[in-house]
Amino acid sequence: MKTKKYSMDFGKKEKVLNYTCQAYQLSRPNKVGAVMELIRECHPKTIKEWESWYFDNASTCTKNPEKITNGILIELGERLFEKITEVVIPEWQEAFRSLTKQDCIDYIYNLTINRTFDGYIREKSVINDGLAKLFPDLVFEESDTDLDHSGDVDFTSKVKDKLIGFQIKPVTAKHSFANYSPTERMKASFKEFEEIFGGKVFIIFSLDGEIGNKEIIDEIKEEINRLSK
Repeated sequence: MKTKKYSMDFGKKEKVLNYTCQAYQLSRPNKVGAVMELIRECHPKTIKEWESWYFDNASTCTKNPEKITNGILIELGERLFEKITEVVIPEWQEAFRSLTKQDCIDYIYNLTINRTFDGYIREKSVINDGLAKLFPDLVFEESDTDLDHSGDVDFTSKVKDKLIGFQIKPVTAKHSFANYSPTERMKASFKEFEEIFGGKVFIIFSLDGEIGNKEIIDEIKEEINRLSK
């Protein structure tokens, strides 16, 4: 039986809408709430039931939560339009005018060889020069590619009969990771990992090969103590 779809079709506009929405974080939980958590709590049978539940219960995932209204979603849509028309389109037009075949060849090569190697070195540095020295009793192993969570978990460490997961996320000095929020899919993946293996998954930000979010160290210590009991 074919499942009815309620999502709108934006055609060729979808790519630019999706790109801009992601780039300016307009659909993150701090803007629209934890939508997947909400819909699982709701267990709606109809889209109207879900819509009503959402506006009755949704709030921004921020220090001072704000109740989400239809007006807020309209405002986010207006901001999306402004970003596309005032920033994205002019930037893309300039890129289209100056783009060459050699740029495309260099980009594919750089993405495949250079960036992969840079990421590998940063990842190893965070583990070998950072976490391994802070937690000498842990053995850090690369996540098994056969695991369902291998795309979200880069390394694992065993504490007694449990596993802790680590995702290494590269950032630049100019990038703010303070407001970073995992996607709903990633949150679900981390939760499933914990249910199966017993330990939490920690996101480690690699800032030039060093641990950028130092506060995560205390959280890892707490998790090790919890699993060691």
